[in-house]
Amino acid sequence: MHAHLIIKAKKMNCVHRLQLATRNCMFRFIALPNWRKCDTLAVTSPRCHPVGINHRVNKYQDLGVSQYDRLTFLPRHFHCCGTSSNKLTGCLSSTKSKEVWMTARRYTASNDVLSRQLLIKKVGAVPLLSPVPPLNCFPIRDIRSFHTSARTQAAPIPLLLIILKPVQKLLAIIVGRGIRKWWRALPPNKKELFKESVRKNKWKLFFGLSSFGLLFIVFYFTHLEVNPVTGRSKLLVLGKEHFRLLSELEYEAWMEEFKNNMVTERDARYRTVKEVVHHLTECNKDIPGISEINWVIHVVESPEINAFVLPNGQVFVFTGLLNSVTDIHQLSFLLGHEIAHAVLGHAAEKASLVHLLDFLGLIFLTMIWAICPRDSLALLGQWIQSKLQEYMFDKPYSRTLEAEADKIGLLLAAKSCVDVRASSVFWQQMEFSDHLIRHHKLPEWLSTHPSHENRAEYLDRLIPQI
Repeated sequence: MHAHLIIKAKKMNCVHRLQLATRNCMFRFIALPNWRKCDTLAVTSPRCHPVGINHRVNKYQDLGVSQYDRLTFLPRHFHCCGTSSNKLTGCLSSTKSKEVWMTARRYTASNDVLSRQLLIKKVGAVPLLSPVPPLNCFPIRDIRSFHTSARTQAAPIPLLLIILKPVQKLLAIIVGRGIRKWWRALPPNKKELFKESVRKNKWKLFFGLSSFGLLFIVFYFTHLEVNPVTGRSKLLVLGKEHFRLLSELEYEAWMEEFKNNMVTERDARYRTVKEVVHHLTECNKDIPGISEINWVIHVVESPEINAFVLPNGQVFVFTGLLNSVTDIHQLSFLLGHEIAHAVLGHAAEKASLVHLLDFLGLIFLTMIWAICPRDSLALLGQWIQSKLQEYMFDKPYSRTLEAEADKIGLLLAAKSCVDVRASSVFWQQMEFSDHLIRHHKLPEWLSTHPSHENRAEYLDRLIPQI
């Protein structure tokens, strides 16, 4: 009985140490074929046999998956348990020094591509503590029940707002139309009583509306942030985490659209764009935001003269733009312009303005459908409201952001020792090309971008300052 109690106590001691181990951290790493092999022999406790562990280090080439390795870090010790066989048992103690190659796996839902990045961690030598008794042997399968569950989080509010935007407009129309029908169904005497009640409580209504306006003003000014690059205040309703999620969704959508038109990394055009972007970012590391973004290049085979950069640093350049520039200086300015959009956070700023205007638009939309006597007039009023919002707020604000990106992009190019005079020359070429092909151009006030002629003149004024 006494021996049985001693064995049970030792088992409880082993389990307690195992719980301490799992309380720190347990990592699962994916092992891939064609690994560079390195053999280590773990020093085990006196009650266990030595266990040989084979680590294989992937060189980022293959995409296959063969087996799993698990690394367990115990308090003040380093333990590595290899699982090349599911029935392997043993307990390991600290080794002198190990170099752990960890393969970070990132899954992209759009094209099922596994992007891998090798990270190197060196675990320094930690001497074994003499007072600590050796661990008893335990099956590796026992620790497999300990794992970290994936984090779950609710859908962010801005994402729900985007998804439910058509529903919000429909709800505003239903409410406005319901108010109109309710008013029409009221008898004349009740209408007079309602008007009299409004006149009696006009001050209460005034203070209520004033309170709502005050709350709106407080909300606006409490969501202003100063851009560290330009010093300009901007409205930011969306949080960085939420907008990062939206950027990832947008990136996946673009990758799905362009998956069959991507230029390979060996293509000279891809290498040129990559070198220009690298040169721009390396020469402007002092600009806030440049170093924090991981810039990834994508060249799309398309005749469209366009390029854009997503807020998460995904650079998309169309071959039509590469065919339109005459030298590397023009390309550097254009890519600097797109990088400036990402660094200045123009996408989040524009989305915040749209959300704010949409919220106010819902109030006016409800009023339009409540006041207009017929649905046809309400539809006309709704169309007028949307066009006023578009041409009085959306498009002018977009042109302002484009001009700001031109200025900062010119600064980025100048700091990279680019001939900034090429910037205005490019837009003069675009203007001349439109004249040659007699391309019909919209007036600037109908466009989201300044006209080619105005952009060239604006850049000519900026060049002496830059």
